[in-house]
Amino acid sequence: MASTKTFLEAVKDRRSIYQLTKEAPKSDKEIVDLINQVVLHVPSSFNSQSARVVVLLNQEHEKFWEITKEVLKPQVPEDQFKSGTEPKLNMFKGAYGTILFFEDPEPVENLRKAFPLFAHAFGDWSEHTSAMHQFAAWVALEAEGFGANLQHYNPVVDQRVQDEWKVPQEWKLRAQLVFGGKGGEAGEKQFKPLEERVFVHGAKN
Repeated sequence: MASTKTFLEAVKDRRSIYQLTKEAPKSDKEIVDLINQVVLHVPSSFNSQSARVVVLLNQEHEKFWEITKEVLKPQVPEDQFKSGTEPKLNMFKGAYGTILFFEDPEPVENLRKAFPLFAHAFGDWSEHTSAMHQFAAWVALEAEGFGANLQHYNPVVDQRVQDEWKVPQEWKLRAQLVFGGKGGEAGEKQFKPLEERVFVHGAKN
Protein backbone atom coordinates (compact mmCIF):
# COMPACT_ATOMS: atom_id res chain seq x y z
CA MET A 1 0.00 0.00 0.00
CA ALA A 2 1.74 3.14 -1.20
CA SER A 3 0.19 6.56 -1.59
CA THR A 4 1.05 8.72 -4.57
CA LYS A 5 0.87 11.80 -2.31
CA THR A 6 3.83 13.22 -0.47
CA PHE A 7 3.49 13.64 3.28
CA LEU A 8 3.02 17.41 3.05
CA GLU A 9 0.46 17.01 0.26
CA ALA A 10 -1.53 14.69 2.49
CA VAL A 11 -1.20 17.13 5.40
CA LYS A 12 -2.51 19.96 3.21
CA ASP A 13 -5.37 17.86 1.83
CA ARG A 14 -6.43 16.57 5.25
CA ARG A 15 -9.67 18.32 6.05
CA SER A 16 -12.90 17.64 7.91
CA ILE A 17 -15.09 15.81 5.38
CA TYR A 18 -18.58 15.17 6.72
CA GLN A 19 -20.23 13.79 3.56
CA LEU A 20 -18.77 10.29 3.76
CA THR A 21 -19.86 7.11 2.02
CA LYS A 22 -19.43 3.37 2.42
CA GLU A 23 -17.32 3.22 -0.74
CA ALA A 24 -13.94 2.45 0.80
CA PRO A 25 -10.95 3.04 -1.51
CA LYS A 26 -8.96 0.36 0.36
CA SER A 27 -9.75 -3.09 1.73
CA ASP A 28 -10.36 -3.80 5.40
CA LYS A 29 -6.96 -5.53 5.61
CA GLU A 30 -5.25 -2.47 4.14
CA ILE A 31 -7.06 -0.19 6.59
CA VAL A 32 -5.95 -2.32 9.54
CA ASP A 33 -2.38 -2.49 8.19
CA LEU A 34 -2.35 1.30 7.90
CA ILE A 35 -3.53 1.81 11.49
CA ASN A 36 -1.03 -0.77 12.73
CA GLN A 37 1.78 1.22 11.14
CA VAL A 38 0.51 4.42 12.73
CA VAL A 39 0.43 2.83 16.18
CA LEU A 40 3.89 1.30 15.72
CA HIS A 41 5.65 4.42 14.54
CA VAL A 42 3.96 7.48 16.06
CA PRO A 43 6.08 8.72 19.01
CA SER A 44 5.04 8.94 22.64
CA SER A 45 6.64 10.62 25.64
CA PHE A 46 9.48 8.51 27.06
CA ASN A 47 8.35 5.82 24.59
CA SER A 48 5.43 5.12 26.92
CA GLN A 49 3.35 3.65 24.04
CA SER A 50 0.19 4.51 25.97
CA ALA A 51 -2.13 4.83 22.95
CA ARG A 52 -4.77 2.15 22.48
CA VAL A 53 -6.83 2.02 19.30
CA VAL A 54 -10.09 0.21 18.51
CA VAL A 55 -10.96 -0.01 14.79
CA LEU A 56 -14.66 -0.45 14.05
CA LEU A 57 -15.62 -1.44 10.50
CA ASN A 58 -18.87 -2.26 8.73
CA GLN A 59 -21.59 -3.40 11.17
CA GLU A 60 -19.43 -2.66 14.21
CA HIS A 61 -19.00 0.92 13.04
CA GLU A 62 -22.76 1.27 12.59
CA LYS A 63 -23.32 -0.25 16.02
CA PHE A 64 -21.16 2.45 17.62
CA TRP A 65 -23.32 5.24 16.19
CA GLU A 66 -26.54 3.46 17.16
CA ILE A 67 -25.20 3.19 20.71
CA THR A 68 -24.31 6.89 20.63
CA LYS A 69 -27.89 7.70 19.62
CA GLU A 70 -29.27 5.56 22.43
CA VAL A 71 -27.06 7.28 24.97
CA LEU A 72 -27.76 10.82 23.78
CA LYS A 73 -31.51 10.55 23.15
CA PRO A 74 -32.58 10.82 26.82
CA GLN A 75 -30.07 13.61 27.43
CA VAL A 76 -31.03 15.94 24.56
CA PRO A 77 -34.38 17.78 24.27
CA GLU A 78 -36.62 15.84 21.89
CA ASP A 79 -36.99 18.58 19.27
CA GLN A 80 -33.24 19.24 19.29
CA PHE A 81 -32.50 15.53 19.03
CA LYS A 82 -34.83 15.06 16.06
CA SER A 83 -33.74 18.18 14.19
CA GLY A 84 -30.01 18.18 14.87
CA THR A 85 -28.47 15.37 16.88
CA GLU A 86 -30.04 12.34 15.18
CA PRO A 87 -29.39 13.51 11.58
CA LYS A 88 -25.78 14.25 12.48
CA LEU A 89 -25.28 10.82 14.05
CA ASN A 90 -26.93 9.15 11.05
CA MET A 91 -24.48 11.01 8.83
CA PHE A 92 -21.57 9.55 10.79
CA LYS A 93 -23.19 6.12 10.65
CA GLY A 94 -23.29 6.43 6.85
CA ALA A 95 -19.49 6.40 6.72
CA TYR A 96 -17.36 3.24 6.42
CA GLY A 97 -15.60 3.04 9.77
CA THR A 98 -14.74 4.65 13.07
CA ILE A 99 -11.45 4.57 14.96
CA LEU A 100 -11.65 4.96 18.73
CA PHE A 101 -8.57 6.46 20.36
CA PHE A 102 -7.92 5.56 23.99
CA GLU A 103 -5.10 6.27 26.42
CA ASP A 104 -4.02 3.60 28.88
CA PRO A 105 -3.14 5.33 32.18
CA GLU A 106 -0.91 2.50 33.46
CA PRO A 107 2.21 3.44 31.44
CA VAL A 108 1.64 7.07 32.40
CA GLU A 109 1.46 6.22 36.11
CA ASN A 110 4.59 4.11 35.81
CA LEU A 111 6.43 7.09 34.34
CA ARG A 112 5.21 9.35 37.15
CA LYS A 113 6.76 6.95 39.65
CA ALA A 114 9.96 6.51 37.68
CA PHE A 115 10.47 10.22 36.97
CA PRO A 116 8.88 12.19 39.83
CA LEU A 117 10.46 15.45 38.65
CA PHE A 118 8.17 15.34 35.60
CA ALA A 119 5.18 13.68 37.29
CA HIS A 120 2.98 16.75 36.82
CA ALA A 121 3.56 16.75 33.04
CA PHE A 122 2.94 13.14 32.06
CA GLY A 123 -0.84 13.63 31.88
CA ASP A 124 -0.41 16.42 29.35
CA TRP A 125 2.12 14.38 27.41
CA SER A 126 -0.32 11.48 27.28
CA GLU A 127 -2.83 13.83 25.62
CA HIS A 128 -0.11 14.87 23.15
CA THR A 129 0.52 11.21 22.37
CA SER A 130 -3.16 10.63 21.61
CA ALA A 131 -3.36 13.75 19.47
CA MET A 132 -0.36 12.64 17.40
CA HIS A 133 -1.97 9.25 16.77
CA GLN A 134 -5.21 10.92 15.74
CA PHE A 135 -3.47 13.27 13.34
CA ALA A 136 -1.23 10.60 11.85
CA ALA A 137 -4.17 8.26 11.25
CA TRP A 138 -6.18 11.07 9.69
CA VAL A 139 -3.35 12.06 7.34
CA ALA A 140 -2.62 8.44 6.46
CA LEU A 141 -6.26 7.81 5.57
CA GLU A 142 -6.31 10.98 3.47
CA ALA A 143 -3.20 9.83 1.62
CA GLU A 144 -5.01 6.60 0.69
CA GLY A 145 -8.10 8.36 -0.66
CA PHE A 146 -10.39 8.40 2.38
CA GLY A 147 -12.19 11.37 3.84
CA ALA A 148 -12.55 11.72 7.61
CA ASN A 149 -13.69 13.90 10.49
CA LEU A 150 -12.83 13.84 14.17
CA GLN A 151 -15.54 13.63 16.84
CA HIS A 152 -15.63 13.73 20.64
CA TYR A 153 -18.63 11.93 22.11
CA ASN A 154 -16.58 10.93 25.12
CA PRO A 155 -17.17 10.67 28.03
CA VAL A 156 -20.93 10.20 27.54
CA VAL A 157 -20.51 7.00 25.51
CA ASP A 158 -17.50 5.58 27.37
CA GLN A 159 -19.27 3.03 29.56
CA ARG A 160 -21.38 1.59 26.75
CA VAL A 161 -18.33 1.37 24.49
CA GLN A 162 -16.27 -0.37 27.15
CA ASP A 163 -19.06 -2.86 27.81
CA GLU A 164 -19.76 -3.56 24.14
CA TRP A 165 -16.19 -4.06 22.93
CA LYS A 166 -14.65 -5.39 26.17
CA VAL A 167 -12.42 -2.34 26.60
CA PRO A 168 -10.65 -2.13 30.00
CA GLN A 169 -12.49 0.27 32.30
CA GLU A 170 -9.36 2.23 33.11
CA TRP A 171 -8.67 3.23 29.50
CA LYS A 172 -9.73 6.78 28.66
CA LEU A 173 -11.57 7.44 25.39
CA ARG A 174 -10.18 10.57 23.78
CA ALA A 175 -11.62 10.86 20.25
CA GLN A 176 -13.45 9.11 17.43
CA LEU A 177 -12.19 9.38 13.84
CA VAL A 178 -14.99 8.74 11.34
CA PHE A 179 -13.84 7.80 7.83
CA GLY A 180 -15.14 6.61 4.48
CA GLY A 181 -15.30 7.44 0.82
CA LYS A 182 -15.50 11.12 -0.01
CA GLY A 183 -19.07 12.07 -0.81
CA GLY A 184 -18.41 15.82 -0.71
CA GLU A 185 -15.76 18.44 -0.21
CA ALA A 186 -14.56 20.30 2.84
CA GLY A 187 -15.66 23.86 3.47
CA GLU A 188 -13.36 26.79 2.83
CA LYS A 189 -10.64 27.14 5.43
CA GLN A 190 -9.53 30.51 6.74
CA PHE A 191 -5.85 30.99 7.58
CA LYS A 192 -4.45 33.50 10.03
CA PRO A 193 -1.27 35.25 8.81
CA LEU A 194 1.82 33.11 9.29
CA GLU A 195 3.60 36.19 10.60
CA GLU A 196 1.39 35.93 13.69
CA ARG A 197 2.05 32.21 14.15
CA VAL A 198 5.61 31.38 13.07
CA PHE A 199 8.70 33.12 14.44
CA VAL A 200 12.15 32.30 13.05
CA HIS A 201 15.51 33.16 14.61
CA GLY A 202 18.96 32.41 13.26
CA ALA A 203 18.06 31.46 9.69
CA LYS A 204 20.98 31.98 7.28
CA ASN A 205 19.12 32.01 3.96
